[in-house]
Amino acid sequence: MGKIRLLDNITIQKIAAGEVIERPLSIVKELIENSLDANSENITIEIKNGGKSYIRVTDDGDGIEDEDLNLAFKRHSTSKLSTIEDLYRIRSLGFRGEALASISHVSKVEVMTKTSNAIGGIHAIVEEGEIKSKEVIGCPKGTTLIVKDLFYNLPVRKEFLKSDLVESNQISDIVYKVALGNLNTSFKFIRDDKVVLKTSKNNDMKTHIYSILGKEFSSNLTQINFEEYGIHLHGYISNNNLYRSNRNHQYIYINGRYINNINISNTIENHYKSLIPLNRFPCFILFIELDPSTIDVNIHPTKQEIKFANQSEIFSVIDKAVKDTLYPSLSVPKVGFKETKEKVKEEKPPLLFMSTNANIQDDIIVKDFTHKTIFEEEKLNEPHESSIRSENELLIREDIGREAISSKENIVDDSPADIKNILSDIEPIGVIFNTYILAEDKVNEKLYFIDQHAAHERVMYEKYLGEYSNENIIAQQLLVPEIAELTNSEMNDFLENISIFRKLGFDIEEFGNNSVVIRSVPLIFGVPNIRELFYDLLDNINNIKSNYDTKLEKIMKIACTKAVKSGDHMSEIEMFSLFEQLKKCNNPHSCPHGRPTVLEMSKTDIEKAFLRIM
Repeated sequence: MGKIRLLDNITIQKIAAGEVIERPLSIVKELIENSLDANSENITIEIKNGGKSYIRVTDDGDGIEDEDLNLAFKRHSTSKLSTIEDLYRIRSLGFRGEALASISHVSKVEVMTKTSNAIGGIHAIVEEGEIKSKEVIGCPKGTTLIVKDLFYNLPVRKEFLKSDLVESNQISDIVYKVALGNLNTSFKFIRDDKVVLKTSKNNDMKTHIYSILGKEFSSNLTQINFEEYGIHLHGYISNNNLYRSNRNHQYIYINGRYINNINISNTIENHYKSLIPLNRFPCFILFIELDPSTIDVNIHPTKQEIKFANQSEIFSVIDKAVKDTLYPSLSVPKVGFKETKEKVKEEKPPLLFMSTNANIQDDIIVKDFTHKTIFEEEKLNEPHESSIRSENELLIREDIGREAISSKENIVDDSPADIKNILSDIEPIGVIFNTYILAEDKVNEKLYFIDQHAAHERVMYEKYLGEYSNENIIAQQLLVPEIAELTNSEMNDFLENISIFRKLGFDIEEFGNNSVVIRSVPLIFGVPNIRELFYDLLDNINNIKSNYDTKLEKIMKIACTKAVKSGDHMSEIEMFSLFEQLKKCNNPHSCPHGRPTVLEMSKTDIEKAFLRIM
């Protein structure tokens, strides 16, 4: 008897359902997408126990006709495709015709729906893809789907689910992403009987972002709008003051569909190298509109992966758009006494001053040099709870409009000033702590702190990068060549990368067994410790993965190695020289590692500390 046999229908259905429905997150995502495809203006999502025991999605969309309801829970039944050609011009979020069938095969489903032209609604109970009961009820236009007891008939799959908290957080994450990308739809998210997200339909994207991600996030975004090759790119990208340690705040939408695409992320991130600290990532909300026939979304059941027919054009448009938008948005970080509040609190004796001005909500803390008495201030309560994200969940202000109006008097103009104009208007007045150059803007009454190490790094980096790019690195011949002894593995690394050393301006070659001779080095280094510099480069060069990174990261390392250090004494002539060189840099905002070169403090900040103004 043969070994191959046909599976029974029940087993086939369970296998298919398991591919589409991996966890509660999968159900929530599919149901929200169905609601959006049904032209819903208001969507409510409710979950309990991480979605394991209860999921409800209610919308006010088109609803489902009675005759369509009989087919809706059958596999491969869909209203979004008719022929194979439709697969190549998909505008809807869903199209496979598998979601409702799969959900009904792994859980207990209850549906209530009504179309606009129907007298009454329909209430149905569905199990294993079959409608077990159906009755006419009174209900508003739209559809409500309730999913209970996920994987009740697949106990093995149920055991692999994470804790309620983890599953809830994953659902929260996708709800926020979908809500962020659909500003014309109102979302309400209820988690274990607690409303954690409530958005309103809004035609202003910046206000929409504010309501979901908070004030600090939205205030550091710059609008992007670009079109070429029939590709329209719009949204917001972060400036040099907003970044995160992961890519969780990178939101990409293709024709309204949230996707993950590491190549798009990398294209954008390349422009932030040396603008933000290393191992940090920019934030952005990016919408890309293009011809649906040029993309393939039929890659994975989650539909979050996508392939482009014209990939080079897509990346070219993104590259140009970010380049044109990012650099004008760069700004000088501002420093005030609020930022050092916690540190000052630890010092004794402090004087805590309470303002009688209701608009001032922050403590003003100064050192008391005249009295030893300590006065404690009662903290003023904010009128509204701030938006914060905890465990991937945002607690949103209930009334953002009133809060924004009440704080108008405290609004500060955060529009970025051109740092080159700033540097042209200020004059160095000295160096403090052998680390920071002080510069004064008498006209605008501002004080600037310039980090001598970060500034010198930037100057050296751009000078060396220019020489490297123009293949015009000036090398200095050593009077006495340096011999460097290597281990066998180090020698292999050197021989593999000898061309990189030569491109960087070293005259270096093999010299006997496991040793090299260095005859010249780039002139920009002055007279460095040759062998130490060579070993440093060799130790790190194998960590570089691509030619581009070799050019950039190694130049950054070299610039950092030989720049003037914090604590190094600088003469007045050297101070003015460094200041003038910084003014000529293409990007004087930060050192090659992304640390700021210049900080600003206003006269107003100082006078507040001295209690001259309230």
